Amino acid sequence: MARETGVEARPAAIVEQSARPGAITRLLIFIVILVISATLFAVFRERLGDPLLLGLLGILAMIGAGFLFTAAIGFIHIAPRSTADEMSRSFVDTMGQGLLVTDVKGRIVYANEAYAQMTGATSAADIRSIEGLLADSPEASPIVYRLAAGLRDGLSGDGEFRIGQAIRPGSEQRAHWYRLRARIFKVPGYRQPLSAWEIADISAERAEQERFFLDLQKAIDHLDHAPAGFFAADAAGRVTYINATLAEWLGIDLASFSPGAMTLSQIVAGDGMALVRSVRADPGATRNAVIDLDLSTVGGAVVPVRFMHRVTASRDGAPGPSRTIVLNRNQGEDASAELRASEVRFTRFFNSTPMAIAGVDGEGRILRTNAPFLSLFSTVVDRDMLDRRIKLEAVIHPRDRSFFEAALDKARQSQADIAPIDTVLPSNEERHIRFYVSAVVDGSPGEGMEEAAIVYAVETTEQKALEAQMAQSQKMQAVGQLAGGIAHDFNNVLTAIIMAADLLLANHRPSDQSFPDIMNIKQNANRAASLVRQLLAFSRKQTMRPEVLNLTDVLADLRMLLSRLAGNEIKLTIDHGRDLWPVKADIGQFEQVIVNLTVNARDAMPDGGNLTVRTRNVTEAECAGFGYRQLPRADYAMVEVEDSGTGIPPEVLEKIFEPFFTTKEVGKGTGLGLSMVYGIIKQTGGFIFCSSDPGSGATFRIFLPRHVADAAQLAAEAKERDATALVSEEPKQQAAQDLSGSATILLVEDEDAVRMGGVRALSSRGYTVHEASSGVEALEIYEELGGKVDLVVSDVVMPEMDGPTLLGELIKRQPDIKFVFVSGYAEDAFARNLPEEAKFGFLPKPFTLKQLATTVKEMLDD
Repeated sequence: MARETGVEARPAAIVEQSARPGAITRLLIFIVILVISATLFAVFRERLGDPLLLGLLGILAMIGAGFLFTAAIGFIHIAPRSTADEMSRSFVDTMGQGLLVTDVKGRIVYANEAYAQMTGATSAADIRSIEGLLADSPEASPIVYRLAAGLRDGLSGDGEFRIGQAIRPGSEQRAHWYRLRARIFKVPGYRQPLSAWEIADISAERAEQERFFLDLQKAIDHLDHAPAGFFAADAAGRVTYINATLAEWLGIDLASFSPGAMTLSQIVAGDGMALVRSVRADPGATRNAVIDLDLSTVGGAVVPVRFMHRVTASRDGAPGPSRTIVLNRNQGEDASAELRASEVRFTRFFNSTPMAIAGVDGEGRILRTNAPFLSLFSTVVDRDMLDRRIKLEAVIHPRDRSFFEAALDKARQSQADIAPIDTVLPSNEERHIRFYVSAVVDGSPGEGMEEAAIVYAVETTEQKALEAQMAQSQKMQAVGQLAGGIAHDFNNVLTAIIMAADLLLANHRPSDQSFPDIMNIKQNANRAASLVRQLLAFSRKQTMRPEVLNLTDVLADLRMLLSRLAGNEIKLTIDHGRDLWPVKADIGQFEQVIVNLTVNARDAMPDGGNLTVRTRNVTEAECAGFGYRQLPRADYAMVEVEDSGTGIPPEVLEKIFEPFFTTKEVGKGTGLGLSMVYGIIKQTGGFIFCSSDPGSGATFRIFLPRHVADAAQLAAEAKERDATALVSEEPKQQAAQDLSGSATILLVEDEDAVRMGGVRALSSRGYTVHEASSGVEALEIYEELGGKVDLVVSDVVMPEMDGPTLLGELIKRQPDIKFVFVSGYAEDAFARNLPEEAKFGFLPKPFTLKQLATTVKEMLDD
């Protein structure tokens, strides 16, 4: 509490509430000791005598004992008060902020002089607590109550408030700002902590802040309406500030502008960002650059500008924020308007061309470049290197620099015919660049021209990739044609072997000794036929029977087979996509694709692993996300086959679909598995791709076009289902049909063994068979017979006249003639060349005698 001294309030002593006895208690103890001492003295005086001497000695003894006792209990202090306490009191009392100390019950323990002056207190009785002083102020009371509640919980706090008049009574009517702090502290000797309230008048500080804010507002207003644009960007290129002038040029609404929401690349047109990014500062420094480029407006127009660009970098070299003044190159004196427009057009053409352009001197040093040049070679050169005028050979692979030196030497001699230079980037040999060196013919470096040559560069990586794909495609096509031709001839041989084996089996009983040998011949011929089918699948000429499939059902039916193929060490998971689109494919061929991919994955996981087959729909919009150039945008049903095996190295990955290419040991693979998969998928109209990282497994993705049936297809499919249902309802005993007949058949086949086997097979069943070795001979026989031919069975590929041509000629003579094609190629391979009205049957090679007889019988009965 404060005690009054004149008109000044002085701080009162802190009231101590220690654990030692109080002053009254100590005095009572002192009196009791004196009484006991007096009693003892009286007793001893009677025994000793000499009253005067003994009385004096007793008084002195009582005084000494009392002094020692009062000193021991602290009633009497010998040492002076601590200097540190006096310094603390002086410091607290002379503080500029008001300080009030209260106990846990809110009673005032101490108030310094500043608090008394601030609140207008002139005596200790006038001192009021913070709650009592500000409880009625609606502006300050919420803060006071919050701090008081925090003190009760042992928490410190602070706050600021503004009131309409100062706290001191009688002060002028003027708003004042105050800062209030409250905290808990402990004093030695006190049982409970005390609360300290600090209050300071910060009105002058607030006035200074307001004045500074107004000055800042004026500065911002001047910057906003300056005749030049200005913007600031952070290290990531986000625009954090843009002035009103630049916003007006670009059509940006400042009311809706949010710092950091717009990036610099959104307002810089064309390849101008390459020029901006090329300006880099040294670590811990700044750098300035002047850049001519175009800015894009909100409406899509362009504004030619000049950047006064400043960038910074941290001590570790990381890019920092940038500040840029923007000059509008469309504005200026009218006298130079035409010159200015010409300069703007040149800059725009120079920076907007798709070719990288650089001017070089006679030594090959780069003098100036356009934005595409910096964009193309951003990984090789930067602005600092350009300022140091590095040589252009820095962006040319060392093995090709001699060609550039030769071209530059021709340019110095003003020779116009300079061959282009194909090279790769030194830092990335996967990127191909083509350079064109052009001589400067209107001057020389010694006649006021710096440039000795103009160098144009264009990236040809995509072109090189397309050339490689074209070469690979041509190679695959040639191999496919070779495989198809071999398969066709081999089919003829196999057909003859199988038919001869059938004829032998018809004349030998199972008990004959030669019967097992004949069966072995036929079985091996059938095995060879399966190899031929693989060759035809690769060449995309095998027979396909496409039908509408639900891949979910197909994979569900294959699950058990795939599990057995994968083995016990491999965990097989089939993840079915929801509402999968239908596709149109040959179910047998598609199943073969999944089986081959499963076997391939199993071989890649000799120690076991995970094999996942998943399906899902891929929309047209999602196609671009896969990054496959060969994949047209459309709707697909996708099948993924993913394994956790050893992966495929990059040099092997690009060859996996080639025929006869295998990484397996000799005798463990033919190299036709994946090539057959590729051929089946391509013939179905789909696409297959593989992605893999060594050690991370491989993923095969199959894209099959979504099947959307039109009305005619729906009717045909319904008719086919009805026919299938009728066939399934027929009695089983009717399945063994009579294959004999008495019709006249013209058999056309250029392979003697196949033709002879066919004649014997049909003749043995009662048919009248006439044979011909070519289409021309068949027409002659047809004329000799007067057109009395019930059925023509003809090979497709024959010398002189092939099967389709023969059918066309016979249709002219007999429009309703019945015709059966026999071929090792797919039906689609030749059907497109036939007349629309042609009706024919088809029998794929190799075939058995029974298959030939059944096809003939069905065609005659149709």
